[in-house]
Amino acid sequence: MTETQSDVTLPVLPLDDDVVLPGMVVPVDISEQEVRTAVDAARAGNDTAAKAPGVRSAPKPRVLIVPRVDGSYAEMGTVATVEQVGRTSGGEPAAVLRGVARARVGSGATGPGAALWVVATPHEDTAPEGGWPGRVQEQAREYKTLLTSYLHKRGAWQLIDGIQQVDDPATLADRGGYSPFLKVAQKLELLQTYDVSERLTKLIEWTREYLAELDVTETINQDVQEGVDKQQREFLLRRQMEAIRKELNELSGKPGSEEEDYRERVEAADLPEHVRKAALEEVDKLERAGDSSPEVGWIRTWLDTILDMPWNERTEDAYDVSGAQQVLDADHTGLDDVKDRIIEYLAVRKRREEQGMGVVGGRRSGAVLALVGPPGVGKTSLGESVARAMGRSFTRVALGGVRDEAEIRGHRRTYVGALPGRIVRAIREAGTMNPVVLLDEVDKVGSDFRGDPTSALLEVLDPAQNHTFRDHYLEVDLDLSDVVFLATANTVETIPPALLDRMELVELDGYTEDEKVTIARDHLLPRQLEKAGLRPGEVSLDDEALRRMAAEYTREAGVRALERSIARVLRKIAASLARGERELPVAVGGDDLTGYIGRPRHTPETAERTAVPGVATGLAVTGTGGEVLFVEASLADAESGAGGLTLTGQLGDVMKESAQIALSYLRSRGAELELPVGDLKDRGVHLHVPAGAIPKDGPSAGVTMTTALASLLSGRMARSDVGMTGEVSLTGRVLPIGGVKQKLLAAHRAGVTTVLIPARNEPDLDDVPEHVLRELTVHPVSDVREVLNLALEPAEAPQRLAA
Repeated sequence: MTETQSDVTLPVLPLDDDVVLPGMVVPVDISEQEVRTAVDAARAGNDTAAKAPGVRSAPKPRVLIVPRVDGSYAEMGTVATVEQVGRTSGGEPAAVLRGVARARVGSGATGPGAALWVVATPHEDTAPEGGWPGRVQEQAREYKTLLTSYLHKRGAWQLIDGIQQVDDPATLADRGGYSPFLKVAQKLELLQTYDVSERLTKLIEWTREYLAELDVTETINQDVQEGVDKQQREFLLRRQMEAIRKELNELSGKPGSEEEDYRERVEAADLPEHVRKAALEEVDKLERAGDSSPEVGWIRTWLDTILDMPWNERTEDAYDVSGAQQVLDADHTGLDDVKDRIIEYLAVRKRREEQGMGVVGGRRSGAVLALVGPPGVGKTSLGESVARAMGRSFTRVALGGVRDEAEIRGHRRTYVGALPGRIVRAIREAGTMNPVVLLDEVDKVGSDFRGDPTSALLEVLDPAQNHTFRDHYLEVDLDLSDVVFLATANTVETIPPALLDRMELVELDGYTEDEKVTIARDHLLPRQLEKAGLRPGEVSLDDEALRRMAAEYTREAGVRALERSIARVLRKIAASLARGERELPVAVGGDDLTGYIGRPRHTPETAERTAVPGVATGLAVTGTGGEVLFVEASLADAESGAGGLTLTGQLGDVMKESAQIALSYLRSRGAELELPVGDLKDRGVHLHVPAGAIPKDGPSAGVTMTTALASLLSGRMARSDVGMTGEVSLTGRVLPIGGVKQKLLAAHRAGVTTVLIPARNEPDLDDVPEHVLRELTVHPVSDVREVLNLALEPAEAPQRLAA
C-alpha cells in the first residue's frame, strides 16, 4: 500500500492488557524483545532521517502503540514519541513514551530493524471553527467535576490543579486513560471513539457509576468502623464506670460488685426457703466465675427470673357468693353448670378458710375445670368473668398448635435462648400465685419429635401433684395447687384420656333461641353499637329481628355469627347515615333484615327433603354443636346386576358398620315388618349422608339409616316433623347415645317438633331447657318397631317404591 499524505509508517510497539491514550506519558518496560525491537527501530529510523543531507536534527522517534488483548492486535493504536530511554531505579531497561494522536492501523510496511512496521492513519482532535459547541463544553465541565470528586476521595490533591487547568474537552477526555478504575476494554473503547462528545458521555457514565460504588463502600466501612468504635468506647466506659463505682463504694464502705448486688437482692427478697437456698448457690457460682465465663450470662438471667416470680404474693378471694353470682350473670346468659360450679368452689373455699383448713398436706384448694363445648358459647370469655367474680388476677395461655414439650415445662437453662415454660410465664405475668389461668384450646395441642405437650400438662393439671410442679428452667418446686385452671376445648374426643381424667368436665351446650335473643339484646348489641360509633338510643333492633337473625341467618350453637350479623346491620346503617340517606333514630324490625343482610340462609327443609320415600331425618353432634342430618337410600335396578351395599358421604368405620347392621336387621326381620326384602339379594342398596364434603362418624345414626331403608322398601315416606337418634343392634334394640341436649337443641332450631330418643336416654332430658321440651314431643323408644311406627307415614299413604 502506498503511503498517503496523511499516513505515517511507524514500528508497532505491542502493549499487553493496557491502553495509552493521546496526551498520556507512561513508562514502558522494554525488557521484552518485541517492545525493545520497536523502540530500537524507531530510534534507528530517526537517526537515518537526522543524517540526511541538509537536516541538522530529526524530531523525536515515534512508535505506534497498539493494544494487544487476548493475543489479538486492536484496530486502533496511539502514535507516541519516545521521550527517553534508560533504566529504572531497579536497573530494569525502560522507555518513557508520550501519546500524540490516535491512529487507525493499516497495512504492513518496511523499515529498519527487525520490528513490525505498519502504515497508520492518524486522527487529531481539532476544535471546529468558532470553538467547541456548548454541549461539549458542558460535558467537559461535568466530567471535570466528577474527576475532581474522585481525586478528592483518593486524596490526590496535587493532581486536582492540573485537571482544573485543562480547558480543551478533547484533551480532558483523553486524560481519562489515567483513571485506574477503568477496565482495558473501556480504555480501548475510548481510543476507538473519534467523537469527543461521545467520549465524554461514556466517561461521565463510568465515573458516576464508580463514585456510586465508592459511596456504598464508604458507607459500609463507616458503619463497621462506627460499630467497632462504639464497642470499644462502651468497653472503656464500662471499665471506667466499674472503677469509679468501686472507689465510691470503698469510700462509703459498701460492697460494689454486681455479684454482691445479686446477693443483696436475694437476701432481701421474700422467697420460700428452698428457692432462697437454690438462688444463693447460684450467686456463689456467679461470684466464683470470671467475666469471660459462658455461665455468667445465664446465671444472671436465671436469678432475674427467680426474683421476678411472685413466690409469696396472693390475692384475697372475694367470698361474697351472692356478689359473685351477680357478676357471672351480668357477664354471661345461660351457662348455669359452670356458674354453679364456681359458686360451689367459692362456698367450699370460704368454709375451709373459716375452719382453718386453707392448706392441708401442703396442698391448697385449687380447681381444674375443663369447659367443653362448641365455638362461640363463651368459654374463653368466661375465664375473665370467673376471675372477676373471685377477685383474682387473670391470665390466658394459648395452647392451640403448640407442639414442643418445652413450651410447657421450659428449656434447660444451659441452652442458648432458654426460657421458662408458659405456665411459669403466666404466673409471673399474673403477679400472684393464685390466679385464674385459662388454658385455651387444650384439644388442639399437637405432638411431634419435640415431645408431647399434653403429657407435660399431666403434672400441671393434677391436683395431687401440682403443688410441687418443677419447671426445667427454674429447677425448683413451684406450688400451683392454689391456681384455678380453666381448660377450654371444642370436643372431648381429641383430649387424651389421661389428661381428661385429671380435669372436672363441664359441658357447655349450645344456646336456645330465647337465650340468643337475650344475649344479643343485653351483650352483643351494646358492644357492636360502641364499635360502630353509635349511641344506645340511636339504633334499636327489636326481639323479632334478633330472633329471625338467630334462626334464619345464623344457625349455630354459639353466637359469633349472630354478632357478626348485628355488626353488619349497624355498619349498613352507619354508611347510610354518612350518605345522608337516613336520620336518627333508626329502628330495625324483622321484616327489615332482607334490606340489610340479604335473604335468609337457613330455612326449614325437612319437609322438602323427606317428600320422597327413602329419606329420614337424623340428629348428630359435631365440634360446632348439634346438627340435623339426612340419610338417603336408593335401590339399584334388578337388571343392572349390581349387588351389595354402597356407602357415600365420607362415613367413618363406625357409621359404616351401623349401615350394615341396619341392612342385616331388615333382611332378617322383613316378614315381621311387612317389608318386601326378598329381592334385596339381587338389587344393590346405596346409602348416602349429605353433605359429602364433611366427614361423619358415630353409631347414633343407626335408627335413621334403618328408617330410611324401611321407608324405601315400604314406599311410606318418613314424617317431615320427626327427627331421631339412637344406635341399633342386630336384634332391633335401640341403644343409648350421647349428646341428647345438643341434639334436641338442633332439632328445635331446625323446626322439628317430634324427636325419637333411646329409652335409656330419658333421664338426660332433665338437662334440656324446659321451654324447649314444651315445644318438642319426645318419644323414648327401645325397639326399631316403635321407631318405624312413629317415624313413617301411615300405610294408607300412596305407595311409591323407588326403582
